[in-house]
Amino acid sequence: MHEFGGRNILRALPRPSKSLAKSLPLWRPLSQIKYHTLSDRSWEKQRFVARPLCRPWKGKLQPLLAINESRLFVAAGHTLYSYAFTPSEKEGATPSVSFEASYQLDLQDAPKGDITSLACAPDGGSDRTLFIGFENGELQRLRIPPCNAGQVDLPITDASSRTSFHYHNGELIEALSVSGDSLLSMSSNGKAGLLDFSSPIASVPHMIDLDTRAWSALLSTTSASAPFAAFGTSSDTPLTIHAITPASISQTPTATLHASELQTDADLERPTAVYGIAAAPPASPWGASDQVIVSGWYDGLVRVHDMRASHAPSLTFADPWSFEPIYAVACGGGGGAHIAAGSARHSVVAFWDVRAATRGWSVHAPGNDVSPVYSIILESSRLFGATQSRPFVYDFGPSVRPETYPSLPTTRGNDGLSYKKGLDHIGFYVTKYDHPPATVHVGDH
Repeated sequence: MHEFGGRNILRALPRPSKSLAKSLPLWRPLSQIKYHTLSDRSWEKQRFVARPLCRPWKGKLQPLLAINESRLFVAAGHTLYSYAFTPSEKEGATPSVSFEASYQLDLQDAPKGDITSLACAPDGGSDRTLFIGFENGELQRLRIPPCNAGQVDLPITDASSRTSFHYHNGELIEALSVSGDSLLSMSSNGKAGLLDFSSPIASVPHMIDLDTRAWSALLSTTSASAPFAAFGTSSDTPLTIHAITPASISQTPTATLHASELQTDADLERPTAVYGIAAAPPASPWGASDQVIVSGWYDGLVRVHDMRASHAPSLTFADPWSFEPIYAVACGGGGGAHIAAGSARHSVVAFWDVRAATRGWSVHAPGNDVSPVYSIILESSRLFGATQSRPFVYDFGPSVRPETYPSLPTTRGNDGLSYKKGLDHIGFYVTKYDHPPATVHVGDH
């Protein structure tokens, strides 16, 4: 086991987790397996630590999350917050997340300067580069400068750190998705652009017009045989797949994914919307393929489509206690078998384990904000999320300590929470309950 078995298990059962990527390779294989095993048991028992990552922001914002192997980025308003991942000092202990800095990205002479979309971009390993979409239609490639830990509201004045693109003609940029060296951007009015940023001077993007209100997009170029872009819109056909060629997107959908197995003409006359799209993680027990996508819908359902088999959903999940739209979805968790969904009210995140698909559970985000969960990222042992008031984390890993996450003030905040130090107070933020079996539809395939 020490020489060969542990390494073989890790190769056969990868657990993708960007916040752990710099720590796990420093551990012995059996220590990594132990960490994953303990995390999986915590998922089975629905046992975790919940923490806000900062005090509440002023006002009601619509935050966004992006992650790479070095940092978690949180965009709220025109401020970008950076949280750094620190390798654990003790083998097998959950690595720390620390506040690195915040940056002011307000656009000069631009009244609509809020950040509306966010995605990390590859940059050779420094993990400092992002694509940022703004309310006024501007798209920027940003490289955050070095900073001293804890700095606040840093301006980015170096022009070489920010490259602007203006091919969305002033329309709010609703979604960004990066795959390989390609960027998919989409405006709220359904204008989508595919940009190859592999060269120092980015090429002119290929544009298409979906001609409808658009909400979400996912780019997948990992499969050389069938790269595609998935779009979530408000329309009679709210989830469509468009083929990708080396330099363009098909204007006409190559597939329209249905809301149910028996979709009638009456169904098509009732427009709905898809607000969130996610891909299945590698080595997922329920379909480790880029042809499996998960979507969150206005009707409160989460649907799983396996495009290799059918245009109807293979699985459909619902929280029977909630009829709110699903704003965000993500996949991962224990065994790579979980789906998480952020709802439109009361900061609720719902979870399902597809290996036991008739059971689900939900939990309120720290602070119980009367707010949507606007953005979530699900890893093997962590879920990062954000409400209108703050970012937060659920950590299912072992040996979580008070210093694992940024410290909070010891006084009572204006949100009514008592911010106390110590691991025994961290669970104070959690309201957790079990609900009856979720609605599940399993296709013949």
